[in-house]
Amino acid sequence: MDEDVSANSSDAEAIQWRRDASTSRTVRLLWSLGVGTFFATASIIVFWRLYDLARQAGAGSLIVALFAALVVTVLAVATVGDTERHLATLTGPLPVDAPSGPGLERAVDVALGTVAMLAVMGSLMAAGRIVSQRELLAVGAGPFTGLAALLLPLALVALVLASFLRSVGALDPEEGTIYLYDPDQAIDLAVIRNASTRRFGDAAIVTLEYAQPDGQYVPGPRRLVVPPEVARELESLVKTTGV
Repeated sequence: MDEDVSANSSDAEAIQWRRDASTSRTVRLLWSLGVGTFFATASIIVFWRLYDLARQAGAGSLIVALFAALVVTVLAVATVGDTERHLATLTGPLPVDAPSGPGLERAVDVALGTVAMLAVMGSLMAAGRIVSQRELLAVGAGPFTGLAALLLPLALVALVLASFLRSVGALDPEEGTIYLYDPDQAIDLAVIRNASTRRFGDAAIVTLEYAQPDGQYVPGPRRLVVPPEVARELESLVKTTGV
């Protein structure tokens, strides 16, 4: 199970959860590929500019070799064991501190996401170039460059989804309350009329239907993203405590 779900030490009935890049594969993958797409785009622009300048001086192959070596080095450091030690060795001569802990994990995620999207975008651009040079399609490289450009808005969507699927909170059955953190908020289950759940990857999206006593609007989130077991417990509590 990816989500960090545990019982509150002060109350054995309280269920706490945390969904972020450290505990959810879905959030981690969306965030990695989203950020990686923008880094990959910037890398391709820089590489192409340097390659164009170097090619005019007859050193284009040198830029290609350096770029390939950089990609292989990043991939090796990110995937081999003891990444922190290898990174500290590489950054030793530099006046910077190597990341560690959660910061290192996020850096590795970005590196892997960047390499993956470099491969995807590079393949699309190479395919478009081959199709254009050999005149295999009447429209030329348009479909391939269009797909490569479409990856940028898709990256934004991935980042928005990663943010939406993040959540930290606790469910206290004894008090009949959901506590949400970041931002802090408490929801009284007594004002919830119904709760329905829909699975999305390793998460459960719970839609809450609030009561409207005397036609008054009850403030509160209408959708929550929680681990599946928390969603099941929440639905069960709403049936017994809801209005």
